[in-house]
Amino acid sequence: MKTLLKSLLVVVTAGLGFYGGQILLNSPLLAGESPFAKPNVSVDASDLVRAGRFTASYKDVVDKAAPSVVYIFTSQTLKERRQPPTSPFFRHFFGDRFGPQPGQPGQPKQKRQGLGSGVIISEDGYIITNTHVVEGADEIEVVRSDGSKNYTAKLVGTDPQTDIAVLKIEADNLPVVTIADSDKIEVGDVVFAIGNPLGVGQSVTMGIVSAKGRSGFGMTEYEDFIQTDASINPGNSGGALVDAQGRLIGINTFIVSRSGGNQGLGFAVPANLARYVMDQLTENGKVARGLLGVVVQTVDPDMAELFDLKEGKGAVITEVSKEGPGAKAGLEAGDVVVEIDGKEVDNHRELRTTVAQTRPGTTVRLKVIREGKPKQIAVTLGALKRETLAQNEGSKNWDKGSDLLDGVEVDDLNSEQRNRHRIPNHVAGVIVVKVHPDSAAHAAGLRSGNVIAAIDRQPVTSAQEAIKLGKQSRKDKILLLVRTPQGTRYLVVKKNDLIG
Repeated sequence: MKTLLKSLLVVVTAGLGFYGGQILLNSPLLAGESPFAKPNVSVDASDLVRAGRFTASYKDVVDKAAPSVVYIFTSQTLKERRQPPTSPFFRHFFGDRFGPQPGQPGQPKQKRQGLGSGVIISEDGYIITNTHVVEGADEIEVVRSDGSKNYTAKLVGTDPQTDIAVLKIEADNLPVVTIADSDKIEVGDVVFAIGNPLGVGQSVTMGIVSAKGRSGFGMTEYEDFIQTDASINPGNSGGALVDAQGRLIGINTFIVSRSGGNQGLGFAVPANLARYVMDQLTENGKVARGLLGVVVQTVDPDMAELFDLKEGKGAVITEVSKEGPGAKAGLEAGDVVVEIDGKEVDNHRELRTTVAQTRPGTTVRLKVIREGKPKQIAVTLGALKRETLAQNEGSKNWDKGSDLLDGVEVDDLNSEQRNRHRIPNHVAGVIVVKVHPDSAAHAAGLRSGNVIAAIDRQPVTSAQEAIKLGKQSRKDKILLLVRTPQGTRYLVVKKNDLIG
């Protein structure tokens, strides 16, 4: 998915500025505490009223939400020589004001200007926007949508992992947006994008929720985007995505396009996620995230059959960290998490995002399927640390009698293999020495250097044992637990993936 997007599409942040994932140097995030008070926000978590007729106008909806959406102008002093953007795409969207870059001999220091949008969420001046809108800014100016008032904004903090930032202006009795429960939106719901696209002034576009839970773009670490076909363009970044009752359901963030312009693929950070980040930044100056202490993978239909599941959804645990919260609570590799605190878990992303939005020290209740039977396990979450955001002569192979693993050579794990492939001593299994490119195992994703830890959920400790387990399988699928450089995951090797 990610490779396809990069090869066919242009991913564009919807703000006139360059996207980046670094913490701002002047952000209170670095201090570990915040001098700001928790904002008093307006929340309406009731269900959207859907049983109604189409209306001839949405003026009341826009009148309710639009005054809370502001323009954000930033400036950054450029002290070094920068290579000017040369592509037609950048000239089209960013204009020629980038021109000759300061820092060249004989040129004075200049300032690069940028703009985006933001949403007022408290009467005393707290504003949510995108990290990439304010990244690197020396000065941040906020302008009311009617142009009646300008403010100099202070940066409360940023969270590059979600692309959410919080600003504070000194003001009272500001118009605020009401925040909805973004978990309750549904595909097909009417939505409105409000912002300052391309600097033309406040604009409102209408569309529907096209999809929920979009991820895999590589834009942020925690991706759970709402997709909409409401027109979003550069300058809309940080603006509001509201429902048909004028409540905030998302912060507009980026578009995906072949041309660089709007093509009906806009994405917004859900309001629930943005609100959690906002609360953490204002209270602590940084975002504290829960830690489950496991590695998970999405269950697909092939795995569902092999794990005795009724449906092909859930998050299967592939690895449990020693002494971690999950291990202490009794979670095991092979457990399939299907619910967390009563909320269904469809895939690993949902579980990961839900845990990340839960404060450390909170006890969550997981429903897992173990050996085909449901089990309830309570886990007290730990705190996610910043740095964790994280063939020789003895080789053996399967003979032609085992079609599914034919073409795979394995060897016992020894010190030489561990050093060569950087495999920790606690990892057990057999090393994959060679995988024929036309084999079913290769099609499933098995590669040389991987470690097979289990076959059909049976642990393996030697090459001979692995060969034996592989030959014993008489199914048209084999389930492998494999450790790769990216982590531990399950692979399903299927007979119909054989080539030739």
